[in-house]
Amino acid sequence: MSQGAPAASTLQRSSSSEGTQQGHEDDERKVRRREKNRVAAQRSRKKQTQKADKLHEEYECLEQENISLKKEIGKLTDEMKHLSEVLRNHEKVCPLLHCSLNFGLIPRHDVLSGPLPR
Repeated sequence: MSQGAPAASTLQRSSSSEGTQQGHEDDERKVRRREKNRVAAQRSRKKQTQKADKLHEEYECLEQENISLKKEIGKLTDEMKHLSEVLRNHEKVCPLLHCSLNFGLIPRHDVLSGPLPR
């Protein structure tokens, strides 16, 4: 039995050292996995930040375009008011609109949209 005891002790040491080596490999694998996960998380956060920055830039451009379009609407509205006033003033003195022959024969929208008579 004395020979059996050293053999068991040697077996325990080798399995113990294998277990330590296996544990060390598991630890290294965990460290690599954590590092890989950390890098992936950084990449994901960077991508998210870039997307948010791009959306903010797009928002700024759209805001500027909106301001520009509102100014254009204001100018066109003013021009329409002016042209309506010019038309009202012209209607007061336009011989075509006051002539009963022409007025009955030519619908008003044709007079206003067609070329002016000479």
